[in-house]
Formats: sequence, structure tokens, C-alpha cells
Amino acid sequence: MFKSVVTGVLLVMLTLCAPGAMAQQDKQKPVKNSTQAAQQAKRHVEGRVLKVDPQKSSYRVKMLKKSGRVVSLDVDKRSGKVKPSKRKDDN
Repeated sequence: MFKSVVTGVLLVMLTLCAPGAMAQQDKQKPVKNSTQAAQQAKRHVEGRVLKVDPQKSSYRVKMLKKSGRVVSLDVDKRSGKVKPSKRKDDN
């Protein structure tokens, strides 16, 4: 009986602690410069940063994926959120 009580307490503790730890890891910070934008983009796409262009409210980060494909990402300056670029680059 003692073993099942200890197991139950451990499961409850893990359940309560895990969401808080995950939320702290996913919390994004404002991006203040091109270097931070590149670092943020690299957390989302595995590859090499080719170019970082500052935009009005974001940074456009062009990356070369390991597959050889070039992708553009927008890193929001205020939130640090990364999303695929909506506009096609002409370069």
C-alpha cells in the first residue's frame, strides 16, 4: 500500500510541475537585433542563416536548410515568434 501511495504522489507532483517547466522553455522574448533574430530562427529551422533583413515590425531571416532548400522566416520584434514568411522574396 505504501508503494502505491508514493507512486500516486509522484505522479501528481510530475503532473503539476511539468506544465510550468514547459511554459518557461517556450516563452519567447522580444528580439532586439539581427543576431537575436537569427538565433530565434535557428531554434525553429535546422540550417544555416544566409541573410537577415530588418522590416518594420519583424526581421526576415533567409535560411538554407540541410535539404538544400532556402526558406524565409519572419521573426516578430515584439514577441519573438517565428513564422514562415508570407511574401515571396524576389532575390
